[in-house]
Amino acid sequence: MAQLTQWLWRQEYWLPSGFTWEDMQKTEDIRYPHPRHLLLCFPIALLLVALRFFFERKIAIPLGKKLGLQEKVRWKTPPNPTLEDFYTKQRKNPQKEEVRGLAKQCDLQPRQVERWFRYRLNQDRRSVTKKFCEASFRAVYSIIFFFMALAILYDKPWFWDVRECLDGYPQQPTQASLLGYYLMQNSYYWSLVITVSFDVKQKDIIMIIIHHVVSILLTSFSYGVNFIRIGTFVMFLHDAPDVLLYTAKTFNYLKWQKTCDTLFVLFALVFLFARGIFFPYKILYNTYYYLAELHQPYFGYYFFNAFLMLLYLLDVFWSCLILLMIYRFLTHGKLGNDVRSDSESSEEEGVDEADQKAEQKQKQNSTIVKELRSRCPNEAIDTNTNL
Repeated sequence: MAQLTQWLWRQEYWLPSGFTWEDMQKTEDIRYPHPRHLLLCFPIALLLVALRFFFERKIAIPLGKKLGLQEKVRWKTPPNPTLEDFYTKQRKNPQKEEVRGLAKQCDLQPRQVERWFRYRLNQDRRSVTKKFCEASFRAVYSIIFFFMALAILYDKPWFWDVRECLDGYPQQPTQASLLGYYLMQNSYYWSLVITVSFDVKQKDIIMIIIHHVVSILLTSFSYGVNFIRIGTFVMFLHDAPDVLLYTAKTFNYLKWQKTCDTLFVLFALVFLFARGIFFPYKILYNTYYYLAELHQPYFGYYFFNAFLMLLYLLDVFWSCLILLMIYRFLTHGKLGNDVRSDSESSEEEGVDEADQKAEQKQKQNSTIVKELRSRCPNEAIDTNTNL
């Protein structure tokens, strides 16, 4: 094990030529990051998870009620062992042939079976309160750490000139505030991985998981080899649009549509500028070209830039979705459904639409039956017929 660790952390892999790990040892006047500090991220991540559950139950839920958060009415399904067994053991959305077979077994109409499955599926969906709690916690976290980063960085010369982030690398003394900020951000990404199975599922869940993994690898690597300055810049750029995104989601669940639309437009502008323009032209350009001018390219150089490029590709993917939403906004005058919003929400709307159609059809049938009775008072009319 010791030999494997020694081989994995060979300075020739991770540091520029001519530098050793001994050159980055802490002294009385100079502080450098050390990979073992990353072990603190695991207990901090667990504390963040506990803090999130406390925030959701003690702050977000009461706050949502005071702000008028409303839950949709969910119809309860009548007990039916045959349908319940099919729902739990086979599938939640039966095909037409299966619906007809189940209808015969239960002595029901096919449309009654379809409605039973719609209501049953709707019972398992995450509530609007759950979505509000999740969005509000992320909004609060993003706001706190965005302004924390701004307070730490605004007086640093390399915050205003990206090239200075790499001057003197890797021997760049680091402040305790930067190290603490970095460890908290790494812990936050770990907490997102821990809670991913409990969070509201998004349509782009695969991309989100990839983003979390890439973020953990990038923050861990950049911390271990002292890419603190450029790494903090990257996190600051990615946190800026998140503040607007999660705040907009919070207001969306409260049905404050105008506020949500305004925040989304601001989010789109900040996202496209920060991640779509500034990130590749300032960050990637300097880490790829300027760093190569300062030091002969080495494995750590290619490793760092490869993951930064992967992060940028994810940003491009989300930028395309945002541009699609902007196009819909310009053509229809409203945002409509988020193209990357939680899949449960979109499916729930489909359930509501299906129920509305069934209700309309039932009303039409009742109207026709009444009309027939008025015209043919002496005729017996079957009101259960699907007109």
